[in-house]
Amino acid sequence: MNEQHVWKMLEGLLTSIELTVVSLFVGCIIAIFMTLTLIMRTTGIHWLSRGVITLFTGTPLLVQIFLVYYGPGQFEIVRESMLWIWLSQPWFCAMLALALNTAAYSTQLFKGAFDAVPSGQWQACRALGMDKVATLRVLLPFAIRRAVPAYSNEVILLFKGTSLASTITIMDIMGYAQRINAQTYDTLVVFGVAGAFYLTVNGVLTLVFRKVEKKALAFENAH
Repeated sequence: MNEQHVWKMLEGLLTSIELTVVSLFVGCIIAIFMTLTLIMRTTGIHWLSRGVITLFTGTPLLVQIFLVYYGPGQFEIVRESMLWIWLSQPWFCAMLALALNTAAYSTQLFKGAFDAVPSGQWQACRALGMDKVATLRVLLPFAIRRAVPAYSNEVILLFKGTSLASTITIMDIMGYAQRINAQTYDTLVVFGVAGAFYLTVNGVLTLVFRKVEKKALAFENAH
């Protein structure tokens, strides 16, 4: 394994990080929306959110990536629609599968954190004459802060999950590792370097989230 191979894997690392960031952003927005539908028990949408959670937490991520990438192409109506411009792209399909997967797990985290809000805070909001929407505006940020420690684990799992994107031709860390291994047959070194990249990024994420957790939960420590 030479210097050129290392640079290729660094290029793959950037792809993995980009995929992680975009998937987290999209997934977080979806998760917040789904959490609100579960809290407010919006008719119809509430059951749709539960269905998404059941589907994406009950099946392997690899299966989800394959279904999103290969599934829509089985239908002529999809291939002839504007959606096919996006659904025919491996990167977009991987991002969509990862975003929906993390959204399902994140919704459970956010909902659990919201359910853990002390009843006294609900009663205080009612005593101030707040309706349900106003109460959610006040309490939801606190609930999300409490979910930060668990959410940090979800971020790390998502980053490691990007390794499966190589199965649909995306040249991320694992994509380049597999190509270099096929050229050099230096399996131990190639995948050892790939593992070191994942370990380094996960270590950095862990340190960053520790600082974020301290700031996010500072309001509780102040009491």
